[in-house]
Amino acid sequence: MPPPTRPKPPHKIEMTANSLRNTTFATDDDTIYYEVVTRFWHPHLTKINKTDMETREVSVAAEIERVPGGETRVRFGDKGDWMSASEFVKFDQEKIGGTFTANANVAYKWRTKKGRLQLVKADDGESEALAEFHSHKRHFLVFRMSSHAYLEVKPIPEVTSALERLIVSYLLVERKRRDSRLRVKVERS
Repeated sequence: MPPPTRPKPPHKIEMTANSLRNTTFATDDDTIYYEVVTRFWHPHLTKINKTDMETREVSVAAEIERVPGGETRVRFGDKGDWMSASEFVKFDQEKIGGTFTANANVAYKWRTKKGRLQLVKADDGESEALAEFHSHKRHFLVFRMSSHAYLEVKPIPEVTSALERLIVSYLLVERKRRDSRLRVKVERS
């Protein structure tokens, strides 16, 4: 009798920078590779480009337009229709997180548990996380990074097929979390 098959390890999609406007999401072998870019000549438009490493083809997976004083908009693909970010991600009012719908009309929810963002199915109450965000670590809390931030995504086909929507929803939820933090404003007198 052959030994039982091991479950596949989760995908570790590492972020190269702590910026939500200019970073990459990639696995070690680059089978999954997304580049998040905000050009200086379009400071309010962030593009998420997907690179197919076998064919070396780059395509626009999604775009996020964030105009000061206006509402944030999202579109998928290069020629898709724009929708408001609050229409794509239904943000929680009292907690950090939000709900979005993926390709197969499956609803997913970002929630905070033990200080980490986790992705779960929206209709499953306290289910196991399908994706989890791990923050970066620094040497002595202030120096260079000792480890980059990453998303740990379970290798489930319904989740990996919706990676564009997962990344865009993560960027929107994380931006809302960072904007909600207390900021100290220093002015000259």
